[in-house]
Amino acid sequence: MRLFLTAIIFLGGLLFCFIGLGFLISPESQGADFGISATSNTGIGAIRGDMTAFFMISGLSMLYGAWKRNGDILLIPAFMMGCALLGRLITMFTHGTDDQFFQPMMVEAVIVVVTLLGSRILPHSVADGIADGD
Repeated sequence: MRLFLTAIIFLGGLLFCFIGLGFLISPESQGADFGISATSNTGIGAIRGDMTAFFMISGLSMLYGAWKRNGDILLIPAFMMGCALLGRLITMFTHGTDDQFFQPMMVEAVIVVVTLLGSRILPHSVADGIADGD
């Protein structure tokens, strides 16, 4: 169970880091994939800075938390994805949805659950692993 959870968190972290790099390198193209467009250079800078930060911090926290089995660090992506999910829920009730609306919500919900589980299950000492037979 721990190995599977570690692998899922680590792979999710890699994915988020690649997405973050995509926003850093090509914000207009990556933003369009997310339904975001900029109307000025300030907007491009906001997409590049904010989206890169969101995905890189989430991804690097997941990578580090999985690698070091550090549950406290895994609370960072759980909180960030939870905030994103809350924002989408508010938008759903205030503005409605479209065809592509629910897929990111499902990803965010899964990341919240997986990282919260990881924050509780992954941290352990060597003696715990021996006692549990892991």
